[in-house]
Amino acid sequence: MKKGRVSKSRIAIYPGSFDPLTNGHVDVIQRALEIFDEVIVAILRNPGKKHLFSIEERLEMIQKSFNGNDALKVDAFDGLLVDYARMKHAVAIIRGMRAISDFENEFQMALMNRKLHKDVQSVFLMTGLRWIFTSSSIIKEAAQFGANVSDMVPEPVNLKLIEKFPLIKDHTDPR
Repeated sequence: MKKGRVSKSRIAIYPGSFDPLTNGHVDVIQRALEIFDEVIVAILRNPGKKHLFSIEERLEMIQKSFNGNDALKVDAFDGLLVDYARMKHAVAIIRGMRAISDFENEFQMALMNRKLHKDVQSVFLMTGLRWIFTSSSIIKEAAQFGANVSDMVPEPVNLKLIEKFPLIKDHTDPR
């Protein structure tokens, strides 16, 4: 630390729809928590997009998935991400990436965010290899048709998916 500089909390924001939270998201969040003092998982309120879960349900599922971790906050926001980052005094925006195909769009957004708010950094974290194939949309589609996705989402999310899609096979059923 530079002489005379006051230590401050290093806050990062991990934005997304998290509809629903997957184990890939969890992997990125856990690694971000190792780097930053506080991570805010921020759900963008987007009334123009159809979601399976309400904002309230998503907030609750994420909170339950990380129950007891004081360094993790869960919130929802409207408007520009960089404005939200400024309001929360964040130093970084976390972006999870599964494959090289994610990079072009994420890079373009990072450049725009940098132009709008030069003091916030974009940090790209690769999802663990185990979760590269997962996405919220793939998990929702599989669950809709009765697939057991319990090993791809945290338990609180799995329980909510079973509520939404009663056709999901019980993970203890050997069939």
